[in-house]
Amino acid sequence: MTKAFRLIASTGIHKGDREYQQDQVALISHDRYNGCVLGVVADGMGGRSGGRKASDQVMMTARQLFERYSPETDDPAAMLKNMVEEAHIVIRLTAISSEQEPHSTIAAFLINPRGDCHWVHAGDSRIYHFEGARLTFRTSDHSYVQALVDRGELTEAEANIHPHSNILVGCLGTESDPPITTHTIQQLRPGDVLLACSDGVWHYFSPTELASVVDSLSPREATEFLIDKARSRARGGGDNLSLVIVKIETLVEERKIARLVPLSTGNA
Repeated sequence: MTKAFRLIASTGIHKGDREYQQDQVALISHDRYNGCVLGVVADGMGGRSGGRKASDQVMMTARQLFERYSPETDDPAAMLKNMVEEAHIVIRLTAISSEQEPHSTIAAFLINPRGDCHWVHAGDSRIYHFEGARLTFRTSDHSYVQALVDRGELTEAEANIHPHSNILVGCLGTESDPPITTHTIQQLRPGDVLLACSDGVWHYFSPTELASVVDSLSPREATEFLIDKARSRARGGGDNLSLVIVKIETLVEERKIARLVPLSTGNA
């Protein structure tokens, strides 16, 4: 980035109307590199203990690889791809030893100190990139209904209410290798917002609604609003919910505002 900036962020998690929590969410700041941040959402599946074990393994792998990551020398896309592959292997080993079928999605984004941002996802947890109140890009689900949308057999709205909307065609922990889709934002700018969330959140909102919420509210306020609204719209049948929001702000504008506020107040 050409200007000084700061990241304002929030995470949220709620078990919804399920008996137990299988989602996991994390926003991790690098210990050695200021401005280097990793956001991860994992939606576990496979029964009470199986799903949580799977999402736990995703988080453990993400933390370990991010701790060793260097934005100065390492390839961010390769690190994220490795994260998915290693978590998948560990989950598969867990399945063998526990005689369960733990599976998990992953949606992760990495922000480097210089302002470039890299994504990876597998399954139907999503990442959105907003510029102000405009959706710029989002991940495409590895799901049955998304394949129908891609073929022109369903609209996005129809896919959201399809009876098989929860069927995935790929995720971590299955016998097949997980699908790994990556994306790069060359340069984040002030006003940009990243939202990563499980399907328990995005299922209840249109992209326009999400854009309006993250643009008009702070990350913390947006997190609370989206969880509360999703819970209301679920009407007692909601899934686990997890999300992480990061907003980019310029420090220069913040300093100008800080100087103007006392003057305005003093003249009132």
